[in-house]
Amino acid sequence: MNVNLPLPIVEPLDRSFDDTLSRIIDAKTKPPGSLGMLEAIARQIGAIQRSTRPSIRRPAMIVFAADHGIAQEGVSPYPQAVTAQMVANFLAGGAAINAISGVAACELEVVNAGVATPLASPQGLVDIPIGPGTRNFAAERAMTHEQMRAALLAGAARVDHHAALGTNVIGFGEMGIANTSSAACLMSRLCGVPIDVCVGRGTGVDDAGLAHKRRVLSAALERHRDATEPLDVLAAFGGFEIAMMTGAYLAAARARMTILVDGFIATAALLVAHALAPSVLDYCLFAHQSDEAGHRRMLEFLNAKPLLSLGLRLGEGTGAALALPLVRAAVAFINEMASFESAGVATRDTPDAEPAAR
Repeated sequence: MNVNLPLPIVEPLDRSFDDTLSRIIDAKTKPPGSLGMLEAIARQIGAIQRSTRPSIRRPAMIVFAADHGIAQEGVSPYPQAVTAQMVANFLAGGAAINAISGVAACELEVVNAGVATPLASPQGLVDIPIGPGTRNFAAERAMTHEQMRAALLAGAARVDHHAALGTNVIGFGEMGIANTSSAACLMSRLCGVPIDVCVGRGTGVDDAGLAHKRRVLSAALERHRDATEPLDVLAAFGGFEIAMMTGAYLAAARARMTILVDGFIATAALLVAHALAPSVLDYCLFAHQSDEAGHRRMLEFLNAKPLLSLGLRLGEGTGAALALPLVRAAVAFINEMASFESAGVATRDTPDAEPAAR
């Protein structure tokens, strides 16, 4: 596909800070490595910010919402109208992501990327729909080249907006009935794995529904068997919210933000971004391992180690928001924790140190 798209350029991390950051972390009043993954988080954020004193400024969560034509095939037990109803719930402050974002103390933005049902209460909504949901990819490509281009650029623009406000930590969530079907097909094609290991129960299909979902998606993959390049795959199977997230990942990495990666759908968008610009992973912290079938395989494909494993499968960015306090803790310890020297605490290598009390 020749999309003529000016994708954000993502530079690999400058690893010249790694040794300095490691020395600072190892000099803290603790045994080396004893803060586990918090140390890796601190080291990564320091490298991203090119600073030995990293900071968290105006963390933000963007939730992209859109509908999927594949819902016409009965792959979800919920009607498509639920997407619009949940957008209204986000705007009213009644969803899980609202509660968890409040606990995590991060900005929350809701974006209409392409909800099919007219939205009754757009106040507070970033309303930039590409269309009233994608087409049914069981019969035709989900979106045109022009729609995909518009969605990628729109997602990048939302990140640029937050960057201008000072945000340096960001996460992405989603809402869209049938978007697990889209994510499963993206995963199957981009990771080169059978669709059966990618397909899960989503919002709760029963055994018969799961078998039907697998048949529908297997046939769709065969219909679009010529879609193999990343942007072709996105156009064939993606959703407007997934395409916006893809553009958002690339823009966030370009802006040297720390990116909190949520669950199955959000990681599917990252698969596309990674295929386009592998260095995007340098800027990513993987918040959790979803309970959705296939997410573990996605993480393995990206060689990613999740921070949490809580059995989540809600989406909305909830897992990413839950990981933000861990990121705050990592930044706090590297900035605030005393070193052995400043605290006057003997190390195991200090000559003539007094025996430790037992």
